[in-house]
Amino acid sequence: MKIIRRTSQFLLLLITTLVFVFSLLSGSREYEGGFMGVIKNLPNTLPWILLFSLNYLVWKKELYGGIILTIFGLLITWYYNFSGPNFWWTTFTMTSLITLLGVIFILLGLKKIKN
Repeated sequence: MKIIRRTSQFLLLLITTLVFVFSLLSGSREYEGGFMGVIKNLPNTLPWILLFSLNYLVWKKELYGGIILTIFGLLITWYYNFSGPNFWWTTFTMTSLITLLGVIFILLGLKKIKN
């Protein structure tokens, strides 16, 4: 169980960090790039800052954090894949993986309560 827990925590933190950096830098071109472009693009990262806080919650309270992470994952899966005209498999995989990690944390939290 410890291997599953650590792997899930690491994978969630890795996904969060990669998506945060991508969202921070990808839109900065629209603001003429550079440091000021990154600063102006900062609001684009708000959902992923929330995901960083969910990382912390999941590490402290697996069951409650897992429930909230699963709901967050379902919402972003719907928003980024099914609410508009675009569908990309990479986005679908990434957002679905967040949901799956939430379910894993729920199961780990239930297992911890049972023991």
